[in-house]
Amino acid sequence: MKKMTFILTLLIISGCAKNSGVVPYGNGKYMVSRQAATGFHGMEGLKSEALKEASAQCQKKDKAVKIIKEIDAEPPYIMGNFPRTEIHFTCISSKP
Repeated sequence: MKKMTFILTLLIISGCAKNSGVVPYGNGKYMVSRQAATGFHGMEGLKSEALKEASAQCQKKDKAVKIIKEIDAEPPYIMGNFPRTEIHFTCISSKP
C-alpha cells in the first residue's frame, strides 16, 4: 500500500511542472521558462516545449524566433534543483 501511495504521489507531483508562458520584458524581447516538478523529467522535453511556445509567439506576428539567451539548470537534479530552462528571445522578420 505504501508503494502505491508513493507512486501516485510521484505521478501527481510530476504533473505540476511550472510554465511562465510568454513574458514580454520590453523592446520587443520576451522570455519563456519551463521547470519540471521532479528530477525525473528530461531537460530535452522542457527545452522543446519552451522553444515551441516562443516560435508560436513569433508566428502570430508572421516572424521568426531569434534566441538571445538560454539559461538551463545544471545537474544533478536533486534537493530542489529540478530541470529548468529559460529562453530569452525576440521576433525578427522571416523575409531575407
